[in-house]
Amino acid sequence: MKEKLIRNLEDQLVLKDFKLHSLLEVTNAINANEGVDRLIQIFSFILKEQLGFTKFVLYNHQTEWNCLLRVGIKGKVKEIDVNRDLSRFGETTMIESSHSAILMEFDVVVPVIHKERPLAYLLIGGLNKENRRVVDHLNNLSFIQTLTNIIVVAIENKRMARQSIIQERIKKELEVASVMQRLLFPSDLPSNRRMDISAKYTPRHEVGGDYYDFIPLGDEEYIICIGDVSGKGIGAAMLMANFQATVRTVFNYQRFEMEFLIEELNKKVMKSAKGEKFITFFIAHYNATTREMKYINAGHNYPFITNGRKVEMLDSGCIGLGMFDELPFIQSGRLTLGPNTTMVLYTDGVVELENRDDEFFGIERLIKLVNSYYPLKMEDMNSLIFSKLDEWRGDLSLVDDTAIFCCRFF
Repeated sequence: MKEKLIRNLEDQLVLKDFKLHSLLEVTNAINANEGVDRLIQIFSFILKEQLGFTKFVLYNHQTEWNCLLRVGIKGKVKEIDVNRDLSRFGETTMIESSHSAILMEFDVVVPVIHKERPLAYLLIGGLNKENRRVVDHLNNLSFIQTLTNIIVVAIENKRMARQSIIQERIKKELEVASVMQRLLFPSDLPSNRRMDISAKYTPRHEVGGDYYDFIPLGDEEYIICIGDVSGKGIGAAMLMANFQATVRTVFNYQRFEMEFLIEELNKKVMKSAKGEKFITFFIAHYNATTREMKYINAGHNYPFITNGRKVEMLDSGCIGLGMFDELPFIQSGRLTLGPNTTMVLYTDGVVELENRDDEFFGIERLIKLVNSYYPLKMEDMNSLIFSKLDEWRGDLSLVDDTAIFCCRFF
């Protein structure tokens, strides 16, 4: 009797020493920032070599359920549907019955739950009684659960750390893209005896998909353009930034007929976006001496010209760029601007802005606003328009990038 008691005490001391050593080994690996493979290797060694289990599987949830560890069982793990077969287990449970034949091959399921969300499930079975080093494996379920929690939470922390690094990298990329985009916008718009030009732009996010530009071609001729890319996010913004740089580069080195330019821009957008996005684009070539303007509207919201009373929509052109490999038609518009004519260019974030009643701000309201305050300088006109847009949406958030580009030709 005394010898049996001594053996039991010795077994308990060995068990406690084993548990402490195992936890210390895992903790040291975590503190040393060992990789997931190393943590899984330690975990597998403890279960198999020290606890004597010959069959176990560890499922872990990242973006979906994956099998991180599999010992003593081959392709059958694919037969287990974690959501269907394991989600009902909220605590460590002996498996006594299941509709799944593969699940019945295991003895215990150990779930790891964090904030009511399952992170992992450990299935264990097949105790190797010949090589075990503990008295009774059932007495070790609490330790196994603790060990599994530590391992899985460490893996989850690594995943979150990777996500944080990725998010930080994306943030830096967005900052660079934002700076690049600001550099591509014209920094000095003219306000002189010939013309008064002003623009105002509010991106929904750090980088946006709207674009406007004013490019002098010598002292008498100017390019005026505005564009909008379909879709949202950094991909759309980077496509527009690339397009913006292309337009600038083209006019820095050579002049083209406008129809040829539009065809070439369509090819570049098609090549860059591979048909997944398109760009609406309006471009005008203005001669300040002759007062003649030639333009092409490639699927963009119609800019308009007005003298404060009579309004003309600039609708001649073609479909948006990047919709088809080849543009089916291109029609250019031509007009002569009278003295004191105003041209207003804008993106759909202006006219499609909704209020609490799901009403669009609309082109009619924009035209009425411009004509009602016609004597204003263009910078003041832009400020007024944005003020009215803020008033229209109230406390609703912007759902799209918003750009206004007002040009008065004296």
